[in-house]
Amino acid sequence: MISFKNDYSEGAHPAILRSLMETNLIQTDGYGDDPYTAEAVALLKRHIGREDVDIHLLPGGTQTNLTALAAFMRPHEAAIAAHTGHILVHETGAIEATGHKVLAANCEDGKLTPALIQAVVDAHTDEHMVKPRLVYISNSTEIGSIYLKHELAAISACCRRNGLLLYLDGARLGSALCAAENDLTLHEISRLVDAFYIGATKNGALLGEALVICREALQADFRYHMKQKGALLAKGRLLGLQFKTLFADELYFDLARHANAMAAVLGDAIRQAGYRFLTASPTNQLFPIFPNQVVEQLEKEFAFYRWESVDENHTAVRLVTSWATSDSAVAAFAAALPKRAQ
Repeated sequence: MISFKNDYSEGAHPAILRSLMETNLIQTDGYGDDPYTAEAVALLKRHIGREDVDIHLLPGGTQTNLTALAAFMRPHEAAIAAHTGHILVHETGAIEATGHKVLAANCEDGKLTPALIQAVVDAHTDEHMVKPRLVYISNSTEIGSIYLKHELAAISACCRRNGLLLYLDGARLGSALCAAENDLTLHEISRLVDAFYIGATKNGALLGEALVICREALQADFRYHMKQKGALLAKGRLLGLQFKTLFADELYFDLARHANAMAAVLGDAIRQAGYRFLTASPTNQLFPIFPNQVVEQLEKEFAFYRWESVDENHTAVRLVTSWATSDSAVAAFAAALPKRAQ
């Protein structure tokens, strides 16, 4: 069974495993106070092009989101997210469990706009309602789309006008930055948002996300928040070593480029077979629409998620490629996919 269910089905890139093995018996302090984490943070700051950001390494994406958002907002404040946003749909109410409501805005392509944000702000008028305080976006989004520079700049300006924080979930930021149409850099992102994270769990690491806090006012005491939320890993060296390995050269971006390239080949094969897509995705997530009988046929050989029912006869599925997806896996799917009946 070949899996296209997600981009974390495999373990970790061999270079990371080598780094872990080579340093396995070297003793260090815990909780991120180790030389590997210090080197990783220095490398990340160099890639971002800023020394004034605060960087923390956390084990996972949901943990990063709930720790950051709980720290950044007061008890009566709420986050605005797309109706497909991860914190709204796939985090088991983690943000709400910290006491903060998530306000949903319906959008067609997974991306928020200033108009959508403003509508939510305007609908919350006084102290009898929660107060919108933070805008949550994902890049790439939960349906594979990405934010272009002018779009992120417009959202940033909207947030500044309304006194809102802008937070970017970067679980698949590598894929977004390496998409062919992308025109954003890490440095530009750091200037347009108040905080974001660089995801490694879905880009070749065993686990780990690097939270970058760009606004100075949000930086104080963040390690206290991490400890309280169970996000301060005792063996923090494991995270530091992985980010050091990924960012010592272009490995992080090479892995993301590979995942995108495999998705592009897979997407071309699906199009050539005559099928259409639920969304336009330039990244490593694809959402083709297949007849139900084709879905059932493919499920005999491949693992993937049924995303949503399009009509009684058709279903959109999600196919995800990773840093480890092979040419042969893509070729096998293409070979098994019947041409669409005309």
